[in-house]
Amino acid sequence: MGNDKLFLLRAVEIAGNGIQNGGGPFGAVVSKDGKIISEAYNRVVLTSDPTAHAEILAIRQAASFLKSHDLGDCTLYSSCEPCPMCLGAIYWAGIKKVVYSCDRTDAEGAGFSDKLIYEEIMLDPANRKITFLRMTDTGGKEVFRKWDELENKIPY
Repeated sequence: MGNDKLFLLRAVEIAGNGIQNGGGPFGAVVSKDGKIISEAYNRVVLTSDPTAHAEILAIRQAASFLKSHDLGDCTLYSSCEPCPMCLGAIYWAGIKKVVYSCDRTDAEGAGFSDKLIYEEIMLDPANRKITFLRMTDTGGKEVFRKWDELENKIPY
């Protein structure tokens, strides 16, 4: 059995542990060079934090462990296909491979639907269910101008 399957089985096990510990039914593992460097289960309800998804927590732990925001040499294993928020974090972290067990339809069947978010994200902000109001006379562009002046930018 290869590492992909072993590490995915571990993510699924962590999801089960999360349920037993009052968390949600999602688990994630991040590996680098064939070794697990972080693992987490969903703690949204436990911490009253809507961003405390297993994947986000595992990414944060891996970045802290590696002392880098760049996880391009890492693989993320998840008990379920990552939601849109976690997918964004995966891209921002530079992770190039994700291995998962269940998909979004399995999650929806268990009461975790991301369908609205997938639909909304494709819309122009003016057409979303949440009101988005852009105000351009607030100095936001000045912040970017200052950023551009920096000599040692952090590469994103």
